[in-house]
Amino acid sequence: MSKSLRLILLALFAVLPSLALADPTSDLTIVHALANKGGTNYSLDVQSLLVITTLAFLPGLILLMTAFTRIIIVLSVLRQALGLQTTPPNMVLIALALALTVFVMRGVIQQEQDKALDPYLAGQASFSQAVAAAKPPIQDFMLAQTRKAPLHLFVDLSGQKYANPKAVPLTVLVPAFATSELETAFQISFLIYIPFVLIDLAVASILMSLGMIMVSPTLISLPLKLLMFVSIHGWVLVLGTLARSFTG
Repeated sequence: MSKSLRLILLALFAVLPSLALADPTSDLTIVHALANKGGTNYSLDVQSLLVITTLAFLPGLILLMTAFTRIIIVLSVLRQALGLQTTPPNMVLIALALALTVFVMRGVIQQEQDKALDPYLAGQASFSQAVAAAKPPIQDFMLAQTRKAPLHLFVDLSGQKYANPKAVPLTVLVPAFATSELETAFQISFLIYIPFVLIDLAVASILMSLGMIMVSPTLISLPLKLLMFVSIHGWVLVLGTLARSFTG
């Protein structure tokens, strides 16, 4: 089996538990049919529609259930703080965010492969068993990164009570995790933005005191910010801080 197909299956195992909303058995019956593991027989057109629909939701689910959200927001704010509108390009930022996401979640990915993907491909587990085995690693990762306030909020909104955080279903955990990631990303972005704002203010004040009001402060501050960022190995600091923020 090719590596690309293995990655697609691994991603499906990671996000399929979140698709089991109110009645997991009904969704797994459909999945069984698609995997030729039994269950209800659907026509080829219906099967194709279900596969395409699942793949359409797959990118969004991956973004919400991984470290990607925090990383891409911080990198986007960093680019704006530097005063660079299109450099690095969006494609480069997304590729960098994806690479760092895979690095941060390499442990989770390895657990998904060992507990779900490899047994399924070896015929040692059914599709439903593989999906069930894929849930704990990604759930533990999200719980470790989710703040208490967003989790309590969505638990209260759900109207249910759970004995412990691990009993919280993914339908409640995923929005809580996404909200927590947004909050963390904005906090990191704020700290990154402050030095660049100070440089902009200093340059603007100097130009005003010299009477050079016709000179754009950005024209002077941009090379200064780039010089400072490069001299302190800014990319190493930012990416290292992002990676460590998931282990703290």
